[in-house]
Amino acid sequence: MIIPELPAYLTSLGGAEYKGLIISLFTITAMISRPFSGKLADKIGRVPVMMFGSTVCILCSFIYPWLTGVYGFLFLRLVHGFSTGFTPTGQTAYLSDIIPAERRGEAMGLLGTAGSVGMAGGPALGGTVANHFGLQSMFMCSSALAIISVVILAGIRETLKDKHRFGLHALKVSKSDLFEPRVLTPCLVMVLCSYAYGAMFTIMPDFGEHVGIKNKGLLFTYLTVASLLVRLIGGKASDRWGRKPVLQVSTTLIAIAMIVVALAETQFQLIVGVTLYGFAQGTTSPTLLAWATDLSEENRKGRGIASLYIFMEMGIGIGAFASGLIFGNQISNFFITFSVCSGLAVAAFIYLGVHRSTVNVAS
Repeated sequence: MIIPELPAYLTSLGGAEYKGLIISLFTITAMISRPFSGKLADKIGRVPVMMFGSTVCILCSFIYPWLTGVYGFLFLRLVHGFSTGFTPTGQTAYLSDIIPAERRGEAMGLLGTAGSVGMAGGPALGGTVANHFGLQSMFMCSSALAIISVVILAGIRETLKDKHRFGLHALKVSKSDLFEPRVLTPCLVMVLCSYAYGAMFTIMPDFGEHVGIKNKGLLFTYLTVASLLVRLIGGKASDRWGRKPVLQVSTTLIAIAMIVVALAETQFQLIVGVTLYGFAQGTTSPTLLAWATDLSEENRKGRGIASLYIFMEMGIGIGAFASGLIFGNQISNFFITFSVCSGLAVAAFIYLGVHRSTVNVAS
């Protein structure tokens, strides 16, 4: 809901030069918190981890209107990242507990589809509320939706069988908790592909305004609707044909989409590029999640999933920050900004081609 409006909001606070930090600060804390959320999901349960992430969303969305300074805003973006650091880790681990391995890709696609529904409607709703009722109303609406998610979580049963009571010892993270080496391959593909995601969410509002799209949320709606349409198909395809072949197709599509965006000069051309990227991203994400779960040990699925998310946040954060620097608020830099995204997707495709598979379902 709020992401498309944040660049203009930060500019109104006098922080136009910090646009690249809107996403990257968020992803820093999301990335840092992953080892903790992964360990807690495996120790105290999936539901408490999801609940904590939703609670952070409630508080941060409520506080945004009251922090009217640039540094206060940036600090809140840093805190807000804990929501993404916790909730998706708990969600994915919860789903992996209740779905058989041979349908894991389909299940991750369904989870992504649910997220895409929110991501599709959120930007358009946020833009509409902001335009008609103001930014404060938009932030309050975002907080209210997070409250509803907590209510839903309060009504579901925990799936972790061997639960431990929460204590300070649960927050002690050892070196082995930081990363699951068994999931290195999907992690490397993830960081290369998610760079484009960070760039899209940082630069797209400016690009949309440049070609005459007034509601900044509409481009994100096109992206997420396209992602929504393909997630179930992509997840099922990876169950049937293997993780690598599907990822080779999706990374190729990312590279093409980023070139289309880089060359866009009209609203239609930009929408085509954004939609193509949505198709690619909607296939890549559930396939990588399923692959990481395939490779993780049964009692360490939380850690394996958290490791993948760490690399996702790393890619998004680097993509957001680097694209902000490359763009530099200069229209002439749109091409080079998105060409870099395309090049990294090509690198992911090449890496998949030379990698030797070790797990049959994730071949």
